[in-house]
Amino acid sequence: MDHLSSPTVLAPGLAVLRAENPSEMTLDGTNSYLLFDQAAEVLEPGAPVIVVDPGPLRDEHVTALAAFDVQLILSTHRHADHTEAVARLHELTGAPARARLEQFCHGAPVLEDAEVIQAAGTSVQVVLTPGHTSDSLCLVQLGDAPQLLTGDTVLGRGTTILEHPDGTLADYLDSLSKLAALDDMPLRPGHGEQHAGSHRLLKAYIEHREQRLDQVRAALAKLGKAGADAQPADLLDLVYPDLDPRLVGAASHSIAAQLHYLASNS
Repeated sequence: MDHLSSPTVLAPGLAVLRAENPSEMTLDGTNSYLLFDQAAEVLEPGAPVIVVDPGPLRDEHVTALAAFDVQLILSTHRHADHTEAVARLHELTGAPARARLEQFCHGAPVLEDAEVIQAAGTSVQVVLTPGHTSDSLCLVQLGDAPQLLTGDTVLGRGTTILEHPDGTLADYLDSLSKLAALDDMPLRPGHGEQHAGSHRLLKAYIEHREQRLDQVRAALAKLGKAGADAQPADLLDLVYPDLDPRLVGAASHSIAAQLHYLASNS
């Protein structure tokens, strides 16, 4: 593996390999996680692992993941920057692949809420967290030092978009509350920096969504419109002043989700 990137061990039984696919939406790139026996002091090529979010179909990235004894492939949601390499990694390793959607499963069933999976000397619990997308889920690596893998439900920096109408704000707020009810533990996002604890970031995420809803309410009042009567384009400049033009689509999705929420919960 001298010519390939090597995973960085973050904690006993957990390592990350970041894909080289940086962008406005993926931040520094997609974080692919390798879960292994928490009693192992190091992660050597050939060691048994679970791979979470194989990432984009980049030869070097997939080859680096396939250098391990991949026993299971898990996906946190359907977006291509997390799932594009699933079929290729399955082909290279023979490992079964599981996700919430059947199209990303190979030789194994879809994932179910609260299910506990045992493979590669470690255990993982599934936590369904729709909102970013309807199929989004998080994973808790169980053991003496639990780890929370959040996919795109919670990012390492910034906030995530909601793919409305597939992802709804009502579902997302419920999902954040569900995660906040878990024990505080290190948070391992699909993109961005690692966090030593989950509660502080989850609290900030919930507060951000509540503040954004207040901004949308204020913008609607200024326009003299109700949530059901407004379009995202009507509110963009009021809710997102000085918006980077590259993020107009994401911001519009977010406002659409907020308008739907307000119209449904007024």
